[in-house]
Amino acid sequence: MRLLFSSSPYPIPTLFRLARSHRPVCSYPPPPTWRSSNPMAILPKSSAVAVIPSEERLATRFWIKYRRESVLSLYSPFALCLASGSLKIDTFRHYIAQDVHFLKAFAHAYELAEDCSDDDDAKLAISELRKGILEELKMHNCFVQEWGFDCVNESPVNSATLKYTEFLLATASGKVEGLKAPGKLATPFEKTKIAAYTLGAMTPCMRLYAFLGKEFQRLLEPNEHNHPYKKWIENYSSESFQASALQTEDLLDKLSVPLTGEELNIIEKLYHQAMKLEIEFFYSQPLTQPTIAPLTKQHDPEQDHLMIFSDFDLTCTVVDSSAILAEIAIVTAPKSDQNQPASQIARMSSAELRNTWGLLSTQYTEEYEQCIESILPSEKVEFNYETLHKALEQLSDFEKRANSRVIESGVLKGLNLEDIKRAGQRLILQDGCISFFQKVTKNKSLNANIHVLSYCWCGELIRTAFSSGGVDVLNIHANEFNYEESISTGEIVWKVQSPIDKIQAFNDILQDCSNERKKLSVYIGDSVGDLLCLVKADIGIVIGSSSSLRKVGSQYGVSFVPLFPGLVKKQKEFGEGRSPCIWKGQSGILYTASSWDDIHAFILGW
Repeated sequence: MRLLFSSSPYPIPTLFRLARSHRPVCSYPPPPTWRSSNPMAILPKSSAVAVIPSEERLATRFWIKYRRESVLSLYSPFALCLASGSLKIDTFRHYIAQDVHFLKAFAHAYELAEDCSDDDDAKLAISELRKGILEELKMHNCFVQEWGFDCVNESPVNSATLKYTEFLLATASGKVEGLKAPGKLATPFEKTKIAAYTLGAMTPCMRLYAFLGKEFQRLLEPNEHNHPYKKWIENYSSESFQASALQTEDLLDKLSVPLTGEELNIIEKLYHQAMKLEIEFFYSQPLTQPTIAPLTKQHDPEQDHLMIFSDFDLTCTVVDSSAILAEIAIVTAPKSDQNQPASQIARMSSAELRNTWGLLSTQYTEEYEQCIESILPSEKVEFNYETLHKALEQLSDFEKRANSRVIESGVLKGLNLEDIKRAGQRLILQDGCISFFQKVTKNKSLNANIHVLSYCWCGELIRTAFSSGGVDVLNIHANEFNYEESISTGEIVWKVQSPIDKIQAFNDILQDCSNERKKLSVYIGDSVGDLLCLVKADIGIVIGSSSSLRKVGSQYGVSFVPLFPGLVKKQKEFGEGRSPCIWKGQSGILYTASSWDDIHAFILGW
């Protein structure tokens, strides 16, 4: 039972778990909004340009919209090894050589953009940004001098680098769909469009490297002097480079002001294409060392069996399924003065239902919080799976009592199966969730199984939600409504009501799996109800920010480690030979992910 009825901003009865998790709406942090004392420092003081609020800036909107691409770059094997300091020097040399080829094209693109701009302030700004690229090339030359040989001339341009540089220079030369050839541009304004388009194709690179630099810099130990790529990290995390990235975005905003909606759409397409080319660039770097990500890279389908488990409510969904079922019950219920046919299952009126849901919700919330407090030890203890299991047995008893009250109240009587299916088709899932499951299920060579373990009262709602997204081969383990001629009787066939039921189902599935192959289990969840499965799986990934999950887990010795930093640490240990790349359950370590994009990048990669 997870239902909450209140005067919340939600248009439907809202779930208990949403309230008790204190879960904020997750959004990707925008680029830094800090400025120097002059908000448009890159532009001369004579340039009277209004400062655009961060959330309205073109580059900020694109960066947030295409977060997935930045995450895929961050989790690339090359980036992971570089951040950990375990990257082989030959791979880094190859990368530097490719980046030099790219930066030369980048500098030339700035030069072409400067020629196309008819604004003196913009010309000066582009010129300053080009100087920054030339300084970046000097840094790369320093690496080459330290090595004592010219890796640039010895490394031919690879296909990913060539594809990216050709795209960049074609854009800067005006070879953009819907734009006249450069020699036929009739007015200065038409030429200025080329400058804006060019900045649209260049801005993602600057922002991505600023992002990667900061992410890597956060992982450096305060007194770490032996990291072989510290100089690279310090350059891209430096205030000067962060400022250059921000200045590029400011200039894109300035050049985009006079453009039409159609022309802004062209810039967005160029921005997105550049982000995709960045991913390809990172994944094209040749690695001669094993890496822990993507997880499937070390997966041998002939010998291994990948088992992916996931919760449903608030792990896959934006709204808890109990809230959807409550909405259906209230909306389709008869009014107080409406007569019901004797042949139909007797139902409460919509007003009675609303009141009953409210009473059930209030009681559940109060008792749930009391139950959580009662199972917490007075002081933190070392992680012990059996101790945690015993504590959560009390929560399981509570969940079953709460579910019994729901059945006895009659609030789930009379729901039409077709209404439930329509609601499932419209159910909003977390961004990236469906695409992750689609990619896993379509890749038959992975030899992977997906199991959804859920408290959801109605398994048909889950099946319809996934099938409407083109995912039909998931194994759903949930409760089921009892129907008479497609109308719910108010009774439920109980299969998964509690943390103990979930872990039992989890263990049974693993037990039933063939022992001929080595099993690797991954569990993805968001709540206390998932805790036993999360810690029992070889890899437990927490999505979201449930305060009750962290509270219970922490008191019982569970560590919550952000996914990317955790992978960097593991890659470092793996590279140094301190530990084999073995994932093992019941370690007491859970990894936290802010979105399904992180999960996708870690498990599947690009």
